Amino acid sequence: MTSEDDPFHDCELDPEATLGTHTFKDVLFTDETETPVNVLTGETPAHSQATVEEAKEFAASIDTETPQIALPASVESQVETQSKPYTAAAFFHFKATGSLERHRAYHAAYESDAFAVDFEADYESGDLTITVERADES
Repeated sequence: MTSEDDPFHDCELDPEATLGTHTFKDVLFTDETETPVNVLTGETPAHSQATVEEAKEFAASIDTETPQIALPASVESQVETQSKPYTAAAFFHFKATGSLERHRAYHAAYESDAFAVDFEADYESGDLTITVERADES
């Protein structure tokens, strides 16, 4: 197998680093996600008011083959761009997994036929759980 055929050829982490179940705590958009408050009125601007259901629907509406999750948007971006308090990203996005190295490794595993990758997004707790197994073991 050439390095071009190896899905992990440009990854800093090897496939073993992704195997098993990993839970990333408090990374998803939740009802507790911080939103800006107008200091004059004490109210949250209309553009920053959203429910978890809206965020999940938005993430599901993204036209891509890779499943999307709803991540919290920073207060700064909400204020600067008058955007919603959430954004959508691939379930293995570095903002969820904590590092670009993990992002690349999960992406490689997801794209590879040699691995079975599953995830659970718990929007109540904000936790994301990713499970990776070798395809011949699943």
